[in-house]
Formats: sequence, C-alpha cells, structure tokens
Amino acid sequence: MDFPEPSTPASSRDEVFLRYLDYFRTRAIEKVASLPRAAAYSSRLPSGWTPAELLKHLRYMERRWIEWRFEGRSLPDPWADRKDDRWHAPEPLPELVAALESQAERTREVVSSTPLTTVGVSGPGWPAPATLERVLFHMLQEYARHVGHLDIVAELADGAVGE
Repeated sequence: MDFPEPSTPASSRDEVFLRYLDYFRTRAIEKVASLPRAAAYSSRLPSGWTPAELLKHLRYMERRWIEWRFEGRSLPDPWADRKDDRWHAPEPLPELVAALESQAERTREVVSSTPLTTVGVSGPGWPAPATLERVLFHMLQEYARHVGHLDIVAELADGAVGE
C-alpha cells in the first residue's frame, strides 16, 4: 500500500482519515509479518515489549477509542491487550492480524456512517468525550508512533530499514 500523499484527491476528510489509518495499520502488519517468528515474539528492547504484543495493542487501542470511548459500548475487557501491567500476546500471528483487520472494518463502518463533528458518548471509559475527528487524530498519532517503533525493531532483527 502506498503512502496517502497529501496531493492525492479525496472526496472527504473522513476518507483522508481512513486512508492514513489503513496505511499505518497495513505497515504495522507487514512489519511484524516480515520478521522471523522468534523476532516477532521476543524483545530486543529494555522495555521488553514484542512486535506481536504491539500488534495486539494496536487492535485494542483502536477498539478502546472507537467502541468503548467514542460509541460508549460496554466491553467485557477493554484492556485485554494487557496482563500483569504489560502487553501480552500469546496468540499466533495470523489470529492477531485477523483481529486487527476485523477491528479496522468496524472503524471504517463508524467513520463512514458518522460525521466527524459528532461528540462521543460520556461513560466510565471516557468522562469528557471529544469529536470523532479528534479521536481519529489521536489514533493516527498512535499508529504512526508505533510503526516507527516497529521500524527500529525490524532494523535490529534483520537490518531492514524504514519504509
């Protein structure tokens, strides 16, 4: 997937958000999938997180922001990407990828059917909600930052540099 260049025409702002989210999500999946299995499930960093754990975190980050916070939906465990106060992901990579892609579809549905100016629902996960546009900006920041982290991990694992 090519980077969504600013000069590429888009029919709406929500289309721009979806293009960037799809791009960063795809890059995260590709980065983790390109690693040898041992590198995807081990850490070379002092903080100890693994690329597989980061992929699972992205799925739950997106779920928390769109479903739990913005839509105000009740979720059995919005923090299911964490165990003992750290990320964890024992699932096989294809399962993690499928879960993230399924979450992406849910996000696309919400963004395609909701004006960006809509304010989210106040609830236990979010006492001071913001607009969908602000939520999407935050999610883009999360994705871009974590894809950068994966660039570094991939370079340490196999020498692959950047995009």
